[in-house]
Amino acid sequence: MSVEEKIIYFDSPGPQNTDATLRAALERAKERGIKYVVVASTTGETGVKAVDMFKDSGIKVVVVTHQYGFLKPGEIALKKEFADEITKKGGTLVIGTDVFTMVPRAFRERGGDPIDIVNATLRMFCQGMKVCVEIVLMAVAAGAIPSNTDVIAIAGTRRGADTAVMIKSTDISRMFSDLKIREIIAMPRK
Repeated sequence: MSVEEKIIYFDSPGPQNTDATLRAALERAKERGIKYVVVASTTGETGVKAVDMFKDSGIKVVVVTHQYGFLKPGEIALKKEFADEITKKGGTLVIGTDVFTMVPRAFRERGGDPIDIVNATLRMFCQGMKVCVEIVLMAVAAGAIPSNTDVIAIAGTRRGADTAVMIKSTDISRMFSDLKIREIIAMPRK
């Protein structure tokens, strides 16, 4: 058996694709009976849009943001008003360490890290693909979504959302054996 699906390819990455990416993700999640959507959101703005888009779908929205110190020591880019709105509207907020960014950064001064290869490989698709995989691992690690479950992950290039994929979730220790990118829903070409 085979399935033919629609994939949206955006001419360029960026926040102008956010609404179309969220709509496509919602449609695919409903078609597949997905119970969880994991959304990357640095400031929380895209997270609020996702919570609003999925509000009556019965799908749990988990918004994952950078940890304190990602951009500046002791600070977080997540805006309080967006964080409050996400949780008030029923979304789950995860603040965790970016597995593919911070661990290699810590080792880079000592000659590099194999995770740099994972980063580079996923970025061959697009920046959002790397972030989609990363936020699913972070959400599982935080207990916000179960392992071994198909979820929709949504991310973007710098701001907004331009990438959506269906991923079989797992924890970081089983990433290479159990995590599977099942479907590409949307991504930028550039």
